[in-house]
Amino acid sequence: MRRRNVRLATANLSAAAANRIVKLRRQVTHRILRAFKGVRESAKSMRASAWGTVDAGRDLRTQAYVGAVRTARYWGRIHQQTMPRLGREIAVRRELRVAARGDGPIIVGPWLSEVGYEVLYWVPFLRWFADRYHVDPSRFTVVSRGGVAGWYRDVAAHYVELLDLFDVGEFAARNAERQRAGEQKQHAVAALDREILTRVRARTGLDAAAMCHPSTMFRLLHQFWLGNEALQYVQEHTRYKRVDPGPFPSLPPLPARFIAMKFYSGRAIPLSESHVRQLRALVEHLAHRCPIVTLDTGLAIDEHEDFLFKGIPNVMNLRTWLTPQNNLGLQTAVIARAAMFVGTCGGLAWLAPFLGVETLAVHADDALLTPHLYAARQAYREAGAAPFTSLDLRALDLAGLARHTVEAR
Repeated sequence: MRRRNVRLATANLSAAAANRIVKLRRQVTHRILRAFKGVRESAKSMRASAWGTVDAGRDLRTQAYVGAVRTARYWGRIHQQTMPRLGREIAVRRELRVAARGDGPIIVGPWLSEVGYEVLYWVPFLRWFADRYHVDPSRFTVVSRGGVAGWYRDVAAHYVELLDLFDVGEFAARNAERQRAGEQKQHAVAALDREILTRVRARTGLDAAAMCHPSTMFRLLHQFWLGNEALQYVQEHTRYKRVDPGPFPSLPPLPARFIAMKFYSGRAIPLSESHVRQLRALVEHLAHRCPIVTLDTGLAIDEHEDFLFKGIPNVMNLRTWLTPQNNLGLQTAVIARAAMFVGTCGGLAWLAPFLGVETLAVHADDALLTPHLYAARQAYREAGAAPFTSLDLRALDLAGLARHTVEAR
């Protein structure tokens, strides 16, 4: 069994390196041919013009110089960017190969980053990992927070609730400290990760378990988020499918047909009076058509501040039903039963289409959303998910919708 794993890992690494080298060779050849073509064109011009010998010779030298400079710069970029990326990919694949070795348990996580990255990249990455390295789901023990075992139903057989291991206030403070230290995206195993893993091993008895840490995914896909890798690279390391969260233990009384809604402040919608006005106008318009169930939690677990819409008829919230240990799981169950989801672009808005729920994702600033919108739309097509539409808040003012609603009141 071990020999087969070694052969498989060697083949994987060799194939990855070979593909990169072929791509680099093709690109370099193309640039060199372009330079030679320019030199040939200049030489033809020199031969064809009896009167322009001096100018043609100067053009020939210029073309040759430019071609040489461009080729040198291109090779410089290869050494500065492409080769380090190739090295990171090989290192990550080596870590995954080690984690997948044998048939023992694997602790997956802990996940400490944003909800959006978890549902749009981490869970699909784990599907790819299990498929690519032939890992049975019974080996996975996922560590996350907020009761999200349903997100991993097809990936992992076991789930550990992180907030059962920590007091909520302690975890929020420790996680905030980790983020202030520049570790929000979990590019490496930090001190908090190691402490969580120690507590997980003590609770589960998985002292000898291997580990698949989120840093493998963040390091592998980081260049896509920076704009240095194509979407194809993400597709090669993810597997997208619809999500069935399964039954939830206890749900509040819900309308027969309703819109699930979650707005919060952040980079996508900075907190301002104008944005609150625009969102209230949107909520009032939708509430006139259909009951709304808001998913704001009132929990101070992350940096987002929930928008409040007090005084709007036909709107209910679930705050009395939500606890730190179940808040994301309960929100997921409610969204899965909704006729539509409307909310801030990011977070649960990425999840709703995978649950089969039509989604309207709202933003006021899409500067950091561009790669995620690009990846999400392709992911939804691959998974056969529900329709997903993004809305810029400025469109409400441009169409006069926000002003019209405010004046009507």
